Amino acid sequence: MSRYVETFRYGVRFVVNAVVATILSAGAAFAQDVDRQEGSAWEEIAPFFQPPAELAEGSDRYRSPLVFDDGRTVRIPEHWKERRREILRFWHKSLGPWPPLIEKPRVNVIETQNRENFTQRKVRIEVAPGLETNCYLLVPETEGRRPAVLVVYYDAETGAGLNPKSELRDFGYQLSRRGFVTLSIGWPRDYTRRESPSLQPLSCLAYIAANCYNALAALPEVDPERVGIVGHSFGGKWAMFASCLYDKFACAAYSDPGIVFDEKRPNVNYWEPWYLGWEAGRTRKPGVPSEDNPRTGPYKMLVETGHDLHELHALMAPRPFLVSGGAEDRPERWRALRHAIAVNRLLGYENRVAMTNRQGHSPTGESNDQLYRFFEHFLKSESPPKGE
Repeated sequence: MSRYVETFRYGVRFVVNAVVATILSAGAAFAQDVDRQEGSAWEEIAPFFQPPAELAEGSDRYRSPLVFDDGRTVRIPEHWKERRREILRFWHKSLGPWPPLIEKPRVNVIETQNRENFTQRKVRIEVAPGLETNCYLLVPETEGRRPAVLVVYYDAETGAGLNPKSELRDFGYQLSRRGFVTLSIGWPRDYTRRESPSLQPLSCLAYIAANCYNALAALPEVDPERVGIVGHSFGGKWAMFASCLYDKFACAAYSDPGIVFDEKRPNVNYWEPWYLGWEAGRTRKPGVPSEDNPRTGPYKMLVETGHDLHELHALMAPRPFLVSGGAEDRPERWRALRHAIAVNRLLGYENRVAMTNRQGHSPTGESNDQLYRFFEHFLKSESPPKGE
């Protein structure tokens, strides 16, 4: 490599770091009044939007999303729109382009029953071309259009509170008790595997979630501007990819999915073929990549070219998201989240990126209450933030 090229790269890196530092330090001047609302929900979650002092600044291994592929730096909000489209194109090209979305998915009610202060409907929804799946739609006994949350997990029963072995993963049930319409859906394994040659399974799941949004938004009980998404672990990965790749979700919460690539953590396993490691004609043993068990699929390309999931986090701006961190997402993940904060501050927003922390991977009563408060604040406020 010539000395000229090395000097040029050093210059670009210096300018980028200076711009990001300026955005981070000047953020308060651009804060939006919407985040200063008073109320118990905000008072309880407000501290989680600030990284620890020791993690608020400093260098990290992540390439700034505020730099175009050609080296230009995003300096004004108008330029971010162009950069955002560039990031989105890259990820769709890398993971496979989505089929056309289903504008009005079919929703057929199979059975209905009353539960506490809401109605439970077992429904069959068209979530992809040629695919219908059973879900649970919980509708509170209140009038008018309500905020809604899509709950994604291995099975629909868990989210709806119908799996006694998964009490603290019953996000749909708990949110419906709090006045939210919720739709709980499980993993259609056969479909994602069938689509894998052209679409990575995790992106396929995001596509399915986007169609579920369209189904929810068309319901007379739902306010289409106030629809969020949540998931735990596998479901957290699903919720993260869905909300980042589809900007109609107003906000999102991810429970300990592993928010960035991390080959030191076996459960942050984006390398597996059921996530981002599918490659036609190749197989690998489950487990952390090694010389004897190398990376495959788009995951290999993403890691080896310096891309990471903080680029997806940036696509959320200015929509809020919460990382409900546990064993896989420790406070150190703020180093990645700082880049989403920088994008939000460029756009003039504060308090859009939050993280709570617990010791273990499984949710706790406390971490779930924080998550519910997050949705109460952002989906029950007067002006939920929109995407681009």
